[in-house]
Amino acid sequence: MTPRELVDHALQLLIAHDMTAFAGLWAETGVLELPFAPPGYPQKVEGRAAVHEYLRAYPDIVDVRAVTEQVVHQSTQPDTVIVEFEVAGTVVATGRPYDMRYIAVIVVRDGEIQVYRDYWNPLAVAEAMGGVDALVAAFTGAENG
Repeated sequence: MTPRELVDHALQLLIAHDMTAFAGLWAETGVLELPFAPPGYPQKVEGRAAVHEYLRAYPDIVDVRAVTEQVVHQSTQPDTVIVEFEVAGTVVATGRPYDMRYIAVIVVRDGEIQVYRDYWNPLAVAEAMGGVDALVAAFTGAENG
């Protein structure tokens, strides 16, 4: 898969709530980076198995129903794309709308994600989820102290 094809496929899997297949897009040693993560939240998830573990309960936390906007920019590096996208859904625990914009820098080699750098807005996500503690607890199983 080309990087652009992989992005399209990944977003389809996200809407389908198929987190096993979504995590399966990562290379065995691929990395998910979350540079804007709040304290207590992981900033890096390393390896396909760890990405799967991190994402497996995502549909129980956030019910993403649509990608409402998507723009893919090809970088000067053929294996790297920058993706701007917006999703619409609901936070399962609160019933609040989950309408979020993301920017991701994705490096794809041999049809697999090597690096997925996710520039998301943790303040907006925390607000939708009911606070930073709820956000951290949902994805780590721990309270933010």
